[in-house]
Amino acid sequence: MKYQKRQKAIILLADGTIFYGKAVGNKQGTAFGEVCFNTGMTGYQEIFTDPSYFGQLMVTTNAHIGNYGVNAEEIESDSVKIAGLICKNFSYEFSRVDSEGSLEEFLDKNNLLAISDVDTRALVSYIRDNGAMNALISTDVDNIEGLKKQLAEVPDMNGLELASKVSTKEPYYFGNENATYKIAALDIGIKKNILRNIAKRDAYIKVFPHNATFEDLAAFNPDGYFLSNGPGDPEPLVEAQTLAKEIIKRDLPLFGICLGHQVIALANGVSTYKMHNGHRGINHPVKNLITGKGEITSQNHGFAVNREQVEAHPDLEVTHVHLNDNTVAGLAMKSKKCFSVQYHPEASPGPHDSSYLFDQFIESVKK
Repeated sequence: MKYQKRQKAIILLADGTIFYGKAVGNKQGTAFGEVCFNTGMTGYQEIFTDPSYFGQLMVTTNAHIGNYGVNAEEIESDSVKIAGLICKNFSYEFSRVDSEGSLEEFLDKNNLLAISDVDTRALVSYIRDNGAMNALISTDVDNIEGLKKQLAEVPDMNGLELASKVSTKEPYYFGNENATYKIAALDIGIKKNILRNIAKRDAYIKVFPHNATFEDLAAFNPDGYFLSNGPGDPEPLVEAQTLAKEIIKRDLPLFGICLGHQVIALANGVSTYKMHNGHRGINHPVKNLITGKGEITSQNHGFAVNREQVEAHPDLEVTHVHLNDNTVAGLAMKSKKCFSVQYHPEASPGPHDSSYLFDQFIESVKK
C-alpha cells in the first residue's frame, strides 16, 4: 500500500481556506463536519469512537497516527463516530504486542475518509486563531467551487442537536445484576469506559435512550442517576433538561459528565455558550476548589457553562476550574445531591487523576 501513488486530497474550511494532503489508502470521496483538534499523544482509537466527537473532522496534533494498530478493548462505542480524520503521518505499519489489526483496516471497515501528509501545525494554528468552523475533506480536488456550495449547506454546530443520533434506541443493562447499587443512566452519547467505571464500584446500570422520561428511569427503582457525555449543543436537549429538573426536585443522587454537566446547568437556569476552540486533549489542568488539589484531565467539549451565572446562583457553586482559561470545569448544588464536571474522569484515553469522582458519586448514593 505505502509504495502506491496516493491520491491528492484537500481540506476546505468554511472561510475558503484550503490545506493540502493525500488520501489514506484507496478510499475516495468527501466528508463534512466541524473541524477541531485533539492534542493527545496516544489514545486515537478511543477518540475516534467517542460519541462526543460525532459530526467532527478530527485533526490529530501528534505526528504519528496508527503506529500501534487497534484493539477491540479500546473502543468507546460500537463504531467510529468522527466524520473524518486529518493527520500528519499515517502509519500503515503498526507494532504492539496486543494489536489486533491496522488502523487502516479499522477505518476501512467503518467507511471513514482520512487524509494524511497535512501540515497539521499550520492547520491547528489557523483553527486556534480563527476558531472551530465547518469544513470538508475531499479527494475531489478539481471541484473546489462545487465543494464550496456543498459546504455552505452544512448546518452550524451552534444549536445543533446530535444526541439523538448516537443514543441507544432501546434500554440495555451493564454490569452485575447482583451488585449492591442500581444506577439509571441517560445515554446522550455515553462512553463504554464510563459504564465500566460505575459498574466496578458495585453498581448495576440500566442505560436509557436520550428521550427517556423521569418515569422511565424511576421505574428501574435506581439508587442514583447519571447524565452522560455526548455531542452537539446542549440547549436543544429539552427532554434531558426536564429529566434533570425532576431528579433535582426530588433531591435524588445525580452525577453528570460533559454534556450531562451542561444539561444540569441549563436545568438550573444557567446558560451555555459555544467556545472559540473548545478543549480536546488528555493533559488539561484543572483545580479542585474544594480540596485545593490540581488534576491533569482528559477533555473533549466545544460548549461551556456561563461562570458568572453559576457564581450568582444561590444554590450552585463552582467546584473545579480549568486553569488555562478559568472556565467552569465542575459545579455542585449546595442543597441537593447533585454535581457534575466538564471533563472525563473515566480517562479513556488519559490520566486517572479524576477517577475519585466516581467514588464521590457512589458515596452520595450510599447516603
